[in-house]
Formats: sequence, C-alpha cells, structure tokens
Amino acid sequence: MQSYNLNETHIVTPDEEIALSTHQLQVFYGSNHSMTDASLSFPRFQITALIGASGSGKSTYLRSLNRMNDRIATVKGEIMYRHTDINSRKVNVFEVRKHIGMVFQKPNPFAKSIYDNITFALKAAGLTNKKVLDDRVESSLKEAALWDEVKDDLHKSALSLSGGQQQRLCIARAIAMQPDILLLDEPASALDPISTAKLEMTLKNLTEKYTIIIVTHNMQQASRISTYTAFFHLGHVIEYDKTETIFQTPQIQATRDYVTGHFG
Repeated sequence: MQSYNLNETHIVTPDEEIALSTHQLQVFYGSNHSMTDASLSFPRFQITALIGASGSGKSTYLRSLNRMNDRIATVKGEIMYRHTDINSRKVNVFEVRKHIGMVFQKPNPFAKSIYDNITFALKAAGLTNKKVLDDRVESSLKEAALWDEVKDDLHKSALSLSGGQQQRLCIARAIAMQPDILLLDEPASALDPISTAKLEMTLKNLTEKYTIIIVTHNMQQASRISTYTAFFHLGHVIEYDKTETIFQTPQIQATRDYVTGHFG
C-alpha cells in the first residue's frame, strides 16, 4: 500500500447548524490506538457519508457516537450533542441512545413478531396506547419502505423475513423511537438494487426530521445521497468536505487516489 502523510488533512466546518460534533476523538483497543484526533462537525438534517478502506476506522468512529464502544474500547475526547459532552462518564448512555439511534451492518431483529420488534423499545419507554403504537408501527415501516410488503403479516416472526427485509425492519425499529440522529453502518449491504434504491430515497426523505451519518463502502451511494463526506485512512480523518468536492476536486492525494480507484 502506498504511504501517505497522515498529518496532511483538509477538514471543513459546515456553515449549517451543527447537530453533533467530535473534538480530538481517540479510540484505543487496549494498547492499539485505533482512531486518532477525529474532529468533525455534522450538519443538522443532512446526510454525511463516512468512506474509506476496510480497517480505516470509520465504523469504530461511528460506534463511538452513541457510546457503542464503551465496553470494548477506551474513547477519549469530546462528543458534543446539544451543548453536552455525551462522552462524559456522567451521561446516561441509555438516554443518549434514545436521541442517537443506530442500525448495524448485519440485520439483528428480535425473535419476536414484526409488530413487537417495532414496539419493543416504545413499550419499554412507557408508551402503552395501542392506537399510538399502531400508528408508529405503520409510519416507521412506511419510512423504511417495508410497509407494503408486511402490512398483512405484522404478527409474523421477524426472523421469517428475507435478509434485506430484516435490515429494513431494523431501520424501522430505530425510526420508531424518533431519534434526532440516525447512525447507519453499511445499511444496504444486504439489500438488492431495488431495495437499496428504496432505502436511499427513504434516507433522503428522513432528512426532513433526522440527521443521518452513514458508513458505506459504496462510493456511488455516498455520492448519490450525502451532502458531506469524510474520508478515513488508518484511523485518521484525512479529508472532510462537501460530497461533490470530495469526489470531484479533493484536496489531499490519498483522497484523490481512493475515489479514483488508484488506492492501495
């Protein structure tokens, strides 16, 4: 692999209202310094894509944003959300995750019905009104482009769905909590092209209400749906700018090589 100057970076701060930002975020797995000084600001009601080769740190970074790394890594630095450093040990992690939802690469539906998957966290949070729960199930499944496929089978096991349907169910489950920010780690990796197109359209529509940060290996997907893109390499954020700038006129050689296929 070609060697790049990891101190050569180009990081912009968006002019828009910021929903979430990190300041000198560092992640350690034991003595392994996996993420170094990641300082990024994410604009509200936009989609930001995180791109980079496997092992570049983008999923590690994403998981840190709602404290998913707490039990397996040491995360240092600030994660600022609503004027609060949510990386502080004083912050209630479960409250954080009500506001910052997450969908993983591998679908992980509960061994329950489709309906109960959507309502599980809602009921745990104290929501018991059946009409409200029914409405939330329908709206969430519609937003995840799954309603038409499952509306007559809501009490069928979620595990009987296809892999792609299970992933869209997991997205619906996250949406049902009405988070402020939605984190997605390769959400389309299990989907066919038609379902991926539905998902991308859904994510664009969701920016009316949510801020979305998505890890993707699919650079065409990043260019289609995101407003900003961050390029990660060996645990460093090398470049962060408007998506069209990253793909058309990147400022850093490593970014240029990656988006043009001359990387590695």
